[in-house]
Amino acid sequence: MRVALFLTCVNDTLYPDTGRAVVRLLKRLGVDVDFPLAQTCCGQAHYNTGYRHETEPLARHFAEVFGAYDAIVTPSGSCAAMVRELYPRLGERARAEGRGEDLADILAPVVPKTYELTEFLVDVLGVTDVGAAYPHKVTYHPTCHGLRSLGLGDRPRRLLEEVRGLELVELPGADECCGFGGTFAVKNAGVSAAMGADKMRNAESTGAEVLCAADNSCLMHLGGTMSRAGSVVRPVHIAEILASTEEEPAR
Repeated sequence: MRVALFLTCVNDTLYPDTGRAVVRLLKRLGVDVDFPLAQTCCGQAHYNTGYRHETEPLARHFAEVFGAYDAIVTPSGSCAAMVRELYPRLGERARAEGRGEDLADILAPVVPKTYELTEFLVDVLGVTDVGAAYPHKVTYHPTCHGLRSLGLGDRPRRLLEEVRGLELVELPGADECCGFGGTFAVKNAGVSAAMGADKMRNAESTGAEVLCAADNSCLMHLGGTMSRAGSVVRPVHIAEILASTEEEPAR
């Protein structure tokens, strides 16, 4: 199996350790991972802000860069959802409007083989115990794209439950949005901040040391909220927990 890591803009710019964690984890599981250097943004920010036509070259480039791989793995539920849920819509709209007649056909092959990390581990590799160790009290926030667009369900929880030393505690209001929503946080800053504060208080009520999620964009929003409030809870991407071992522990 030829597997490519699609790191995404947020991780490449702000959270490169998450990408390194994905590579360590997959290599430990016997997966040969490639990182195509030509990869760029998937176009999610453009599409969600209303720049659909400007998204099309980015989607076309994504298909060109990743098309030859058997699987495309990303540590971002929102970017995986962009490819799986919105690329087909993007291609069909272009066809219906008489522009880019071939776009839908070009995008079709990459759509079904693009996976968020936890669904790749559980559904493709068939593992829940990845050999991780992380002796901390953790609560898990299921992000909106993972929960609603990808239908990740209990996959992340099943992986966390197998991590040695990890105490997993339930997050109140887990299925409520954290308030990030990409440009929503910019256009509706007051509402976004209030939603983030609610999520922070719920996380603090669990007594957890760590708030875990599968999307660093949401953790960025919550991390800023918690930092400004002086919270003792730390945001940590699930990839970094799953990559942690006794020999190479994550913080």
